[in-house]
Amino acid sequence: MKNVASVIVDVPAMQTDRTYDYLVPDEWMGSISPGMRVVVPFGPRKIQGFVMELKEKGEVSKLKEISEPMDLVPVLNEELLSLGSWLTDKTLCFKISAFQAMLPAAMKAKYEKFFRLEGTVEIEGLPDPLRPFFNKGSEVSWKAVEEAGFLPIIQKQVKKGYVDVIYKVKAKGKKKTVKKILPNFSENQLEEIIGNLPPQAKKQKEVINYISSEVQAGNGLLLNEILEGAGTTASTIKSLVNKGLLIEKYIEVYRDPFENRAFEKTSPLPLTQQQSEVIGPILEKIDQSLHQTFLLYGVTGSGKTEIYLQSIQRVLEEGKEAIVLVPEISLTPQMVHRFKGRFGDDVAVLHSGLSVGEKYDEWRKIQRKEVKVVVGARSAIFAPFENIGIIIIDEEHETSYKQEENPRYHARDVAVRRAETHNCPVILGSATPSLESFARASKGVFELLTLSKRMNDGDLPSVSIVDMREELRSGNRSMFSQELFEKIQNRLEKGEQTVLFLNRRGHSSFIMCRDCGFVVQCPHCDISLTYHRFSNGMKCHYCGYEESVPDTCPECTSEHIRYFGTGTQKVEEELNKLLPGARIIRMDVDTTSRKGSHEKLLTAFGGGKADILLGTQMIAKGLDFPNITLVGVLSADTMLHLPDFRAAEKTFQLLTQVSGRAGRHKLPGEVVIQTYTPEHYSIELASEHDYDRFYLQEMMMRKMGSYPPYYFITLITLSHEDLLKVVEIAEKLSGFVRSRLSGSTIILGPAASPIPRIKNRYRYQCLIKYKREPNLTATLKTVLDQFQQQYASQGLSISIDVNPYMMM
Repeated sequence: MKNVASVIVDVPAMQTDRTYDYLVPDEWMGSISPGMRVVVPFGPRKIQGFVMELKEKGEVSKLKEISEPMDLVPVLNEELLSLGSWLTDKTLCFKISAFQAMLPAAMKAKYEKFFRLEGTVEIEGLPDPLRPFFNKGSEVSWKAVEEAGFLPIIQKQVKKGYVDVIYKVKAKGKKKTVKKILPNFSENQLEEIIGNLPPQAKKQKEVINYISSEVQAGNGLLLNEILEGAGTTASTIKSLVNKGLLIEKYIEVYRDPFENRAFEKTSPLPLTQQQSEVIGPILEKIDQSLHQTFLLYGVTGSGKTEIYLQSIQRVLEEGKEAIVLVPEISLTPQMVHRFKGRFGDDVAVLHSGLSVGEKYDEWRKIQRKEVKVVVGARSAIFAPFENIGIIIIDEEHETSYKQEENPRYHARDVAVRRAETHNCPVILGSATPSLESFARASKGVFELLTLSKRMNDGDLPSVSIVDMREELRSGNRSMFSQELFEKIQNRLEKGEQTVLFLNRRGHSSFIMCRDCGFVVQCPHCDISLTYHRFSNGMKCHYCGYEESVPDTCPECTSEHIRYFGTGTQKVEEELNKLLPGARIIRMDVDTTSRKGSHEKLLTAFGGGKADILLGTQMIAKGLDFPNITLVGVLSADTMLHLPDFRAAEKTFQLLTQVSGRAGRHKLPGEVVIQTYTPEHYSIELASEHDYDRFYLQEMMMRKMGSYPPYYFITLITLSHEDLLKVVEIAEKLSGFVRSRLSGSTIILGPAASPIPRIKNRYRYQCLIKYKREPNLTATLKTVLDQFQQQYASQGLSISIDVNPYMMM
């Protein structure tokens, strides 16, 4: 009899990263299964855990019992449980972290602490201030005692053993319920019931008649519906409930992020010849249930979305399910409309714009098999489907597909892994594929499919590069070059729309003294503070530190302390001065932080309520408006000079994506790129839309520097409050790694990180470059084991990122 459960407990630490055995109590026999969450006693507290398997006997003779199950059905299926184990090895995270990443935030357990009076202790035996707390019962919340300021007093009672600290697991996943009113009689009894009511109860008779005529079997009506429909009051209904003629019942409903919105049904579009050639091999693999990864390389506006939609159609016809990933910032309402319009209520949407409750409901629709397609950002790759027929990753080059905290997975790797399990194809789509994917396609690991023409045979927009150094020499100190400004004016006269792109939010990048060159820095991080005009303050975008703008330079007391660089707010001000009649919509983190604001601004722009859309990265993708004929990039250099080997690639991708917003329909488009380094190959080739030449040039640079895709890389970062301590441990660590790995592996460092201090912690890093390194995983696990255990108590933290995307 399998009455022992192996459980992974919710303690993300090296020592607890294994299963613990618990006895399944008799009353839960048969109802506990792998993939369920359970509450288990662990030391002095009760915590959440995941059941991994059931077995006949445990490893130790005396086992504790499971306290209670948290689910009635498993929240992780068999495939997701084994995916969790794979993720643990691949990203060197804890198993519990891998499982938590697969669930919506609403299902991550919260713990509440209570004080409990020991059974034999009398209230009189407690100090006076504590007695009132325990008058009503033997348990008191930690918070209540803390707020009253009596923690030190109760602490002494805990030490004496009079009071115990207990933890309670509180699941956050709340289902939304609404109160409905149902009749407590059948139609045959209606006349009799009305006859039995006193003659003066006219209102009650009307309500009963109304409810019996409106209610459909078992459904019930909302209170408001009855109040409006029968023109009655809540007290009338209450008295009928008290008489037992009506019943109040709570019924579960889904929170719908798209309520009050109708999606127009769309039907498949006829494919161009290129599209038909590209979709052929995909449909073939779907029909044969075979795994293959396709790289769909198509210029902006070439109709990649239609290929996704028609491939999904085929998958649904075969009774299977589809996962579509889109980058967070291009999860625009436009994208949702396309999928909802084609597949209606079969689509669940998961992204950060939804509330915790809405995400939980969308996830439950997937788990209950009420939907067939999920469209979402990175974490949607873990959707609990059991019969996947296709996985699509749009804009596959996007760095947001890589998670920056544990588990540090890349959605592309998880997609390929899941597709292998389900024997289905993966489509990676992009106009500017990542070098790693394109190299794999060139080697035949992925199958390359190319769309080289735009849908309407339209030309790609013409691009002109403006050298801002020349503008300065000719005396133009404005942030707009002569050429861009004239073109914006021209568009305003014609009633066409312009998109202005700036890779930065805020008002100005930093504040600098023109006399001595002093730049105002964050006191806790080695980074300059960003000026925000709205609050007239300076803010650190790493730790959140804020201070007001100084009137004089703190170093030399000069009054010439000015804002340098350009932010979205400053551009908006300048535009208002130069073009007072222009209607401008600004989109950046500051203007889109409220729920639904992203969509409101885009709808207004699409509806022609503005002439200029000014924004940061979030407007670079997915926008498809017919009236945009001009795109201006205000400074193409912002990313080029970052200490990151992918800087040129990211710049090329971004410029190509932004350029692709212009001239997507009948009107031809133009792009103006302003830069201080016009001779850089990434800017030059982006202006010619020449990905192939860029690929060859960048591959040459990567080969010279021994970077991906020629080498794999792993980044170890150490941080500590004491600079000398972190340097000393970093030296030891890199020495240890060198001694364990082969001579062909390159180890750089230890060296200070590009941002050497964040939140008063000094950061050092060590970079490992390797082609084949059989000892790597074992070595890194030992590093985590030994160094973490040895130095964690001294305040050291170590993070290991396999194939990192953030080098900062």
